[in-house]
Formats: sequence, C-alpha cells, structure tokens
Amino acid sequence: MKDLLCLGVETSCDETAAAVLRQDGHLLGSVVASQIDLHEAFGGVVPEVAARRHLERIGPVVREALEQAGADYGDIGLVAVTRGPGLAGALMVGLSWAKAFAFARHVPLIGVNHVVAHAHAAYLEAEPSYPDLALVASGGHTDLLLLEGPTKVRVLGRSRDDAAGESFDKVARSLGLGYPGGPAIERIAGGGDPARAPLPRVGMFQGSLDFSFSGLKTAAQALRRQGLAPEDIAAAFQAAVFDQLWERAALALRQTGCSRLIFAGGVSANGYLRRRLDTALRREGRSLLVPPMDHTTDNAAMIARLGLTMYEAGLESAWDMGAEPVIHPFKP
Repeated sequence: MKDLLCLGVETSCDETAAAVLRQDGHLLGSVVASQIDLHEAFGGVVPEVAARRHLERIGPVVREALEQAGADYGDIGLVAVTRGPGLAGALMVGLSWAKAFAFARHVPLIGVNHVVAHAHAAYLEAEPSYPDLALVASGGHTDLLLLEGPTKVRVLGRSRDDAAGESFDKVARSLGLGYPGGPAIERIAGGGDPARAPLPRVGMFQGSLDFSFSGLKTAAQALRRQGLAPEDIAAAFQAAVFDQLWERAALALRQTGCSRLIFAGGVSANGYLRRRLDTALRREGRSLLVPPMDHTTDNAAMIARLGLTMYEAGLESAWDMGAEPVIHPFKP
C-alpha cells in the first residue's frame, strides 16, 4: 500500500505549511507561507498575529499543496499535524483544522512532535540508520536527540536558556541587521575577523550535554556597545556557536557510538556551521546528514515524514488530542 497519501500540516510558529507525501517517500507537494513580513517590524514573532494569519492561510495553503500533488481531498489517507511544541494559538489552528479534516474524511490522525520532525526531515532524502544522533537547532529549540528507532527518542541535551536561533536573532538586532538574524549574521560574518571580537566559550555543564547561549548573546551585545565592528562580532559569534554545538555533539557521538550526525532545524541552513561540522566529522571518520535546504526551516514535509513513520509503527492519535505548547519529556 505504498501509494497511500499523507497530508502534513504545520502551524507551530510563523509558517503556515502543508505537504503531501506518498508512503513510498516521494514528496508530491509542499507549500510554506511565511509571515516574516508581518513580524519583521517587531524583531520577532508576535503570537496573536501569527495565529490570526494561520487562520487566513491554512485553507489556501492546503489546496495549493494538493494541486501541486495532483491530488484531491478524497485522495488523502492519513493526516499528520504538529501538536507541539510551539505557540499555543498557532498550534490550535493547525490541530483544529487537521482534526476536522480527518474526522470528515474518516482517515487516521497522527499528532507529531515538531522538534523530532525536524530530525526526520533528513529522512526525506536518506534512509534512517538507527541509532542516529540528531542536533536540532532552531529559533525555539537546541536539542541533542538520540533516535533509537522509528518512534523511540531519547533527549541527551537541550538549551538551558536561549535557543541558538533565538540568540542569532537577538545578536543580529543589536547589530542593526534586522529579522530574521541568522542569514544576516552569516552574510556579514564573511568579511569579519573573529580575533578582533573575543567572546567567551560556554563550558560543559558537569554530567550534562546541555547548551547555554544567553551569556554568549549578552557578551556579543556588549561588544557592539563598545563600538566593535558588526562584521567582527558576527564572525566571532558564529565561531563561538559552532564551538559549543560541536563540543556537545562530539561527546554525544563518542558516548553513543553513532557514525553520523543529523544537523537539522533553521540554524542548519547556516553554511558556515554546515561546513565546519562536516570537516570536524570527517576528521573523526563520521559523516554529516542534513535535510534538503528548503526543509531546514519549519515545513510540513517533515511532519508528514514522521507521521507516516508513526503510522507504519501502528500509532494513531485520539480525537481528544490537544495542543501541547511544551512537550516535556519528548513524545515521538
């Protein structure tokens, strides 16, 4: 039954997304409607604004994804939707729409963990090799996950304060670069010298693989107030973020014996971080696996991918499933 079509729906933050994925792994349609233009003036996402825009866009976005796939509503045999983590109002829009669709069409419903789905985005073009170690870095999360099986996930480490992507945004704002900050910092960092902007390295927490970016962010902002050049601060900040990500990931790889590292989430679109991780992994005889570039940020293809994996493992969500803005500990 490899021709079953899964409709993925994603509304956890500020992207309204829908995708149609065939059970054999072929992505037939994928649409992402961004809200960057709405939130740019605020320097970050405004939850109420995001939820209202999701309400306006979810129907048209689903229709466009179906059109890309050459499919109709009646062709969908499974619905996968983000249930959390994320913004409560935004999550409720996608979850309510998906429930109504699945109930009306009498098809199974799967609630998906957004962070775990980011890791599964790497499986859109590659096969799983359990156990796989995943480093998921985005605007809201920085997590080290051990994917032990199709639906078995263990959290090895997470940020104790700011996420890596959030720190990129806040440092970019202090440098006058606007929102979103990640691409802007990478763009100017190429012309900077990190040696001119000394930033601290956050050491390992005893007995923990957790991250911390708040102090690094504050130090970078302080250097700007001291008058250092934005490009030097950007270059130094990127280098410091890499050092912390790699230190934790390298130790986790050795502890777990995994042969490759999945680097996923919006921060994984950063070319500097990708190149440095790839070089470091090759030196250790390991490999780097990243999602397709257009599936690094929030998208529904990754939701459909994990949803199909869960469905094939015999899982199905109840109709009274609610949105879970904070899922702790992670559920698959």
